[in-house]
Parts: sequence; structure tokens; C-alpha cells
Amino acid sequence: MGDSKEAGAECPPAGAAARGGLSLLSQGESEDPSAQGSALFLGGNEVKSRAVVKYSSAPPRTAFARLEEKTDLKLPPANWLRESAKLGPAGTTILGNSKKSKPFSSFGMAYDFIDSVGNDVDVVSDSENIKKLLKIPYSKSHVSMAVHRIGRTLLLDELDIQELFMRSSQTGDWTWLKEFYQRLIDQKWQRKKKSKEHWYQKAILSKFLYYSINGDGAAQPVPSTAEQPESSSSDQTNDSDGASWPAPFEMPSSVSEDPSASSQGSEPLEPSYIVGHVASAPKEQNLTTLFNDGENSQGLKNDFVRNILWTFEDIHMLVGSNMPIFGGGRYPAVSLRLRDNNKPINVLTGIDYWLDNLICNVPELVMCFHVNGIVQKYEMIKTEEIPNLENSNFSTKVIKDIAQNILSFLKSNCTKEGHTYWLFKASGSDIVKLYDLTTLCEETEDKYQNPFTMPVAILLYKVACNMMMKKNQNKKHYGTIRTLLLNCVKLLDKSRHPQIIASANYMLSELFQLDEPKKEESSESPLNENSDESYSEEEEEMPDSDENGSYSTSSDPSDDNKAVAIIKSVGELSVPEKYKSIHQIRVSMPSCTFPVCHDTEERCRLVLSYVLEGLKSVDSSIKKESDLPAADPNTPIPLKYEDESTRGGPEGLEKQMALFLDKMGSLQKGNYSSQSGMIPGSWQHKMKLQLILKSSKAYYVLSDAAMSLQKYGRALRYIKLALQSHDTYCCLCTNMLSEVLLFLSQYLTLCGDIQLMLAQNANNRAAHLEEFNYQTKEDQEILHSLHRESSCQGFAWATDLSTDLESQLSVSCKCYEAANEILQFSDLKSQNPEHYVQVLKRMGNIRNEMGVFYMNQAAALQSERVVSKSVSTAEQQLWKKSFSCFEKGIHNFESIDDATNAALLLCNTGRLMRICAQAHCGAGDEFKREFSPEEGLYYNKAVDYYLKALRSLGTRDIHPAVWDSVNWELSTTYFTMATLQQDYAPLSRKAQEQIEKEVSEAMMKSLKYCDVDSVSARQPLCQYRAATIHHRLASMYHSCLRNQVGDEHLRKQHRVLADLHYSKAVKLFQLLKDAPCELLRVQLERVAFAEFQMTT
Repeated sequence: MGDSKEAGAECPPAGAAARGGLSLLSQGESEDPSAQGSALFLGGNEVKSRAVVKYSSAPPRTAFARLEEKTDLKLPPANWLRESAKLGPAGTTILGNSKKSKPFSSFGMAYDFIDSVGNDVDVVSDSENIKKLLKIPYSKSHVSMAVHRIGRTLLLDELDIQELFMRSSQTGDWTWLKEFYQRLIDQKWQRKKKSKEHWYQKAILSKFLYYSINGDGAAQPVPSTAEQPESSSSDQTNDSDGASWPAPFEMPSSVSEDPSASSQGSEPLEPSYIVGHVASAPKEQNLTTLFNDGENSQGLKNDFVRNILWTFEDIHMLVGSNMPIFGGGRYPAVSLRLRDNNKPINVLTGIDYWLDNLICNVPELVMCFHVNGIVQKYEMIKTEEIPNLENSNFSTKVIKDIAQNILSFLKSNCTKEGHTYWLFKASGSDIVKLYDLTTLCEETEDKYQNPFTMPVAILLYKVACNMMMKKNQNKKHYGTIRTLLLNCVKLLDKSRHPQIIASANYMLSELFQLDEPKKEESSESPLNENSDESYSEEEEEMPDSDENGSYSTSSDPSDDNKAVAIIKSVGELSVPEKYKSIHQIRVSMPSCTFPVCHDTEERCRLVLSYVLEGLKSVDSSIKKESDLPAADPNTPIPLKYEDESTRGGPEGLEKQMALFLDKMGSLQKGNYSSQSGMIPGSWQHKMKLQLILKSSKAYYVLSDAAMSLQKYGRALRYIKLALQSHDTYCCLCTNMLSEVLLFLSQYLTLCGDIQLMLAQNANNRAAHLEEFNYQTKEDQEILHSLHRESSCQGFAWATDLSTDLESQLSVSCKCYEAANEILQFSDLKSQNPEHYVQVLKRMGNIRNEMGVFYMNQAAALQSERVVSKSVSTAEQQLWKKSFSCFEKGIHNFESIDDATNAALLLCNTGRLMRICAQAHCGAGDEFKREFSPEEGLYYNKAVDYYLKALRSLGTRDIHPAVWDSVNWELSTTYFTMATLQQDYAPLSRKAQEQIEKEVSEAMMKSLKYCDVDSVSARQPLCQYRAATIHHRLASMYHSCLRNQVGDEHLRKQHRVLADLHYSKAVKLFQLLKDAPCELLRVQLERVAFAEFQMTT
């Protein structure tokens, strides 16, 4: 039959493998070399037609056997109704003995070619339906078709009213439509039986085709006399029952989503989409059909011999065809027809033959003429000559106009995605009407009685899944995906199909990129404002008629006011461009705009609303404890033992995580399984994990946004919800992913930031507390769903709003430590170096904050201690805590080579040493006080830390401000130490000369680090200190000179030094305008010094 070529360029469509590994044809390849597309010129009318076979299950094409004249077709050939290698796997179906089109045939094709649906293709249908539509103006027969819209694609299926109402009489399922039909269309409806002539013609056609592939013109005896009547009766049965209508579409019992239908132990089929992240899918995945087991019986299988992408003028159609094609010899491809010589070919037959050849791209037609079943002759006609046959003249241009007008009519009126429309023309009538069956069905008691509801919902879901897999390639599809999913959810009954609803809501939440910048969102759809409406809802307000007013939508009382639109006369369809052109409709269709969220909170709230709906669906499908079967006391419970050595990486992570939670004091015993009774591995378990993870991310982003707005109470509330979500995830998860641990590290880091900011903004505590305690209904419901699985107390320690500053700082520190520990044991620090550096910086910072806090507390205690002669234990404890914090902070900064911050902490440690030194100076009587060894020890330690800070910085260029600050502190330490030694000289321990030497050295070092030349805000202070140092040194040498007797050389040296320092002090004090007293004092001392020199 058809020669199927192997396609290397195209991935097999979903479902192809299920049909026996049949070969495919890629775009541009077909069953015939000429299939690249042909332009036909007929009677001056040009018609463009191009056919590409997308899939073929036909075996290699064979030549037809020309039957001898006088062959009697009433006698069955030996091979009749038997399988043959020439027939291929499709068997008798190929040879015209097929059942009539199934009511869901377009859905089978759509499932297999999901890429084409919703975007590129205008129509998906059986070729028989296409032909029937294009013959409407020529034919008096009735037309009844179901029309569905998926994106820009229309799916057309035969709606067999006869079969439908037969079913209604038996089951009562379609009573509402039967009553509507009888009331408005045909009050005296009764089933019309097919004539004997119909069955006679069908039988001889079947025998003729079998003769044609047999290669033997002679009639052969039939092995069994009973075979013929049996086969003809089965023929009749096939025709009447073959396309039997399904009940309102239910889940097959094996994959039922209804909790009462199957035990929790079974693992229902599920879309692979819900198992993992869509964004991380490395390639397109074939989504497992949710309803594999019941698919064939429900008529959702693509059982056409070939699927063809047919472009007729500017209309793109995906067509299913079972037409037998023969070839061989000088005829590369021909279609074979049997005609009664006594009946001339009419226009309807001619159009039928012509369209079949165009769709399958067959260049020639072979007709075998018979009289009463006796073969007379053969005639060969080229496809382009068919429209000019005698008694069968028709204009191809008119057929083109009819196609364009019908498609325009349907596309303009079938606007609501997911709705079932009914295109109906009564037998002998010229009026074509379009009804919205979904709206009519909703008026009945059970709106889910429409059997198309489920296949449409599944197709919407599949198209969305397919686009979702490729969403990173093009964000313009976001609006379309969202519309498809919203309409899918709208169609389904929540109680019957929780799995699809949960999965659809999860995908809806995935569309919103939580971390994408705002400007990207707004550029996504600048014209959309902030509309949250899908395009299908917007289209409800569109006028149904086109700009020319060609077809009627409002009718007289005598007309059918239930119709969405009416074509008053089939003659209108032949008028060129009677309706809006296809191109105009494509351009004018409202696009599926994606809602623009003007801020992060709005975007996250949308995500959480979808997550909540998904969680509700999952929770509603989980059996309550009372519904579960009781355990049999006689049956032992199997225990699974696992060898420790076989445990891999992820399990190791779980063990580390358990140890970590135990260390944090947040691990609750027996909390590693679902409290609601969900079974690990079930679809509920997998879906809830994904939804919970999504909610934790959304709350994290909300917390981060609140943090940037300085709403710290709100930020803490959101991060608490994020951590509660994550805690529940950890309780349910059986295979911990490192990515999830990274999220936890980020959450704890942000929580640490919030606690620190709350500590630093204690004056606004009441407002923060109010924001922290507020909770929306949505948050409460999500939390309720989390509490079904876990106590959510794993990280309660991190999110308490304390009023104690020390407690807030220590919680913040613990958060950072926990975040760091996660990075350490999960080996994430090497994969996420930036986050690791940030965590360590924050740890260093919080330890600095805590060190300063304890240091200030120690200083406060010291100031309160007036009479006490010794340092209290409380002070010493505070020093130790402060020193420990600074030491750890310095280590954190040094480990990430942050020299500047390490220097600042060393500087603070130096300040702590100075406070320790000051604490020891209070001991003893003020008049008897001496500079103690403890003071000297701590001041020298302070000097060491300041020098370390300078070494850490290296040069002033790294950070001039920090460098200057450390220099100033070092200068101050030397100056304080020298001043104290000078004022409270330890004469009981040291000689006067040694003290003077030490003071002089300390003062000179203080001068060394006191920068008087650099212009800065600190310059006047440096000048004042330098002047004071020179003044003190001059006074000291002046005093030595007055008190010293003996060594003349030493006296002379002191005289020179005193004079030098007095002159330097005067110069510096003169530069300072606000130190006149100091200048006067120095000058007076200089006068006294001059007098002393004169007297000596």
C-alpha cells in the first residue's frame, strides 16, 4: 500500500511506539516523491494543495491486480477478511471494511501530534468529516459534528445523533440533548435503518479490494459456507455498534482518582511532569497518558492508517485517512474505486474522489466499472481532471471558498476553549446551526454528563504540558499555557479528578518565575494592563457576527434562539470571502496574555493561590484513617532491612540532615512519615512534595521583598511559613536533593538577617509584632494542609519574635551557623561559592555585633562600679563572651580572605582589651593610684591587635577609611598608655628614668600613627593630639631638667628636647582656632622654661 520512509529528523509522536513501532515520515517526506506539494490548475482556477505524511502504518505499496472482464464480485475471494502481509498490521481496516469514524478520532490524532495542536494547525479531523463539510452546499444530507477549540486549533468529530439517542434510550445519559433535539429540531425523531442496498454495495466493495490485492482474477471457492453470512452480519454489527458512544467519561478503575475506587497501595499512572521540575527537564518528555488502560475502549486511539499534514490554500489541517493506495509498475500511486456502470458519477462523488486524492497526494484515480457485480472495464483519470468529468463538473475555486468560509464561521463562533460546540444541518435543510452544548449541558442537573468533557480536559492538559516542557525556549507561550490550564481545571470535577487538577495547578504556579526581575515581566505583555482574565473569557464579550454581518446570531422568535450562530443559507458558503478571512481571524483573535504582576507580592500571592488549590486536590484524594482497611492480626508486617553499604549519596544526605536537625534540637522522633497516611511514591506524595516546595519558595521571596521594604515583622512571618513548608517537605521526602538543602540554607540566612534587623530596630517593636501575628485565610489553609503531614516545629527556634536583644542576636547567629553547616555537610559550598561567602560574611558580622553587644554591657557594668576595688565575675564573663565572638568572627572573615572586615574585628578586639585595661585602673585609692601591670598587659594586647589589623590590611590603598581608623585607635592606645604612666607613675615598681623612657617611647609611637598632614574630618583631632603630645613631652623634659642634678650631657639633651617640643606644640596649637587656652598654657610654660634657663 503506502511506502513508509524512515524519518531521521523528527522525534516520534507520543503514542507511536504504542502502535507497534511503526515507521514515521518526517516533514517534507511522504509516501510519494511528488508529495512535496502541488499546485493544480483546473479550468483557469488555481488551487494550492500540499500534503505531507506525518505518520503511516501502511505496508509497502503493492500494485493492484487488474481483474479480468466478467469477474463476479458477488463471490468472495479466498483471502476475503483474512490478514495478509500485503495488508499490514491494520488488516481489513485499510481495505474499506472499516468501522465508521469514532466520536473521539480527532483527539487520538491530537494526542499523537501534540506539537501541532493549539498553534500551527487550524483543523484536526478525519478526512471523511472534512469532505462532508466541503460538500455542504452540494448535498441535502444531514451534517452533525462536534467542534472543540484548543488554542488556535479546531477539533472536528462526527456527532452521530442516531447512535447517541439509541444510547440515551438505553442508559438515559443524553436525555437532555434528546429532549432539546426533539423540541427544537425534529419533533418526530425515530431511528432510520440502513437499506439492504447499502449493505450490498459495502460487501462487493470489500470483495473487490481483496480481489485487487490477491493477484488472481478468478473467483475462488470459500472454505466455509458459514463464513459469508457471518462476515456480512458482523459487518452490519460493526457499522452499527463500532462507533458506540462512551458513557460520560470516567476514569478506568485501574487508574481511578476517586479515593473510594482504588486502594492507596496501587500506584496510578501519572504524567511524568509532576514527578520533577519542569524547568530542569533536559529534553522533551513524552507525557504518560493518564488513562492508558481505558483509552482504546473510550475511542481515544489514533487508528488511522496515515496522518497527513494537509495545507489547502492557507488552511493547515492534520487529517486522518484510511484510503487504500496502490502502486507499482508505471503508476507510482493510484487510488482504486468501484463504480456501478448504470449510475453516472455525480458532483458529490467527484468532490469525494478529488479531495481524497488531494489529501493523500495521489496523482491518479483508477475506476473499475461493474454491472450487478460483474466487472466490465477499467478507466484511469488524473486527479486534476476529476473536476471536469461529465456529470461531475465543479469549480475547485468554489471548494476553496467553501473551506475558507466554513473555517472562518467556526473560528469566529467557537470561541470558548473547552466547550463542546455542535454544528448541525438537518437533512434537506439549507440552514446550518451552531450550538454550545456545554452551556446547554450546564443547565441540566449533572453538568459532567457531556462525554467530551474529559477528553477535552486531557487534551488541554497535554498541550499545556508539551508547551511547558519547552517554556524556556520562548516565554511568549506563558499566556497560552495558563489559558489552557485554567480551562482544563474549569472543565473537571474536583472530586473525580484530583490528580489532574493538582498537576494543572502546580504547572500554573510554575509559570510565574518567582525570582525574575520586574522589568522582564512588564515587557512580557505591555498591553495587558493587569488583567487576570484568560482570552477565552474575554472572547465571551466579542460579537459573534463578523464585520460584514454575514451570518445571523440573533434570530426571530420563530428561529432557534439557543443557537450560537446560524448560516441562513448554505449558498452563502460559496461566495468568495463571504466571512472574515482566515488571516484576519488569526490577527484579530485576542492573544492569551499573561497577567502582569506589578510587584513581587502580587506574583507570589498568585503562585500561592494555585499551590493552595493543588494542595486541596491532593488532600481531598487521601483516604481518611477510618476508610483504610484494618490490619489483619494474623498477617505479619513485613520489615525492610537495608545494608548500610548499599546506601548511596542521597541517603547519606538524609542521614546528615537527621544529625543536623538533631543538633539543632528540631528533630521530632517518629516524624519521618506522613501523618495523613500518604504512601511514599504515590502520586499524592510526589505532587504534595512539589507543591510544598513551591510554597516555601514563594514565602521566601515574599519575606525577601518585605525585608527590602523594612517590614521586618511581616518578613519574619513569611520566612516562618517558608521554614514550616520546608520542614514538612523534609518529613515527607524520601530522597533529599542537594538543591532543596540549598534552599534551606538560603531560608535560614534570610531568617538570620531578619532577626538581626529586628534587634537593631527595637523602637518599632509593637508594629513588627502586629505584622508578625497577622495571617491571611490563604496562609492559614496552606498551614492546615502542612499540619496534616507534620507538626511544622522543626525550625520554630529560628522564627520566634523575642523582645530580648541578646536572644535575637544569638538566634540570628544560630541561623547563620545552621546555614553554614548545611553547606558544609552537603558539599554545596564548592557548587555555590557566592552563597557560601555571603553566609560566612554574615556569620562574621553577627559575631561582631554580639561581641560589641557584650563589650558594651561590660563597659556599662564598669561604669556602675564606683567603689569596688576588684573586677566582678560578671564583667569577666562578658569579656570572655565578647572575645570569643570576635575571635570566631575574625576566623570567618579570614577564611574568605576578607581582609577589611577582619581588620575591623581585630580593631574591635583591641577596643575590648582597652576596656579590660580600664576596668583594672579603678582599683585603689585615687591619690595612691599607680599604673598597674594588668593595665600595661591589656594595653599591650590592644596594641598587638591593632598592629595585626594593619598587617591584615597591608596598605592604605585597600581601604583608606579603615586604615585611618585603625591608625587613630593605635595612636590613642599608645597615647592613653603614656598619659596614664606619666600621671600615675608606677614608682613602686620602676625607676623614674625607666618610666620617663617608656612614656617618651609610647608618646613617639602615638605621634607616629597620628596623621596630621592628610586632609580629612579627623585632621583637627590629629593636630590637637599631636600638639598635646608635644606639650606633655616638653613638660616632662622641663620637669626632668628642673629636678635633675649631675650629668650635664643629659641636662643639655633634656633642655634641647623641651625647647623642641614646646615650639612644635605652639605651632600646632596656633593652627587650631578653637584651642586658645591650651596655646596660652604652653606659652606660659615656655616663659617659665626661659626663666629657668636664665637663672641657671
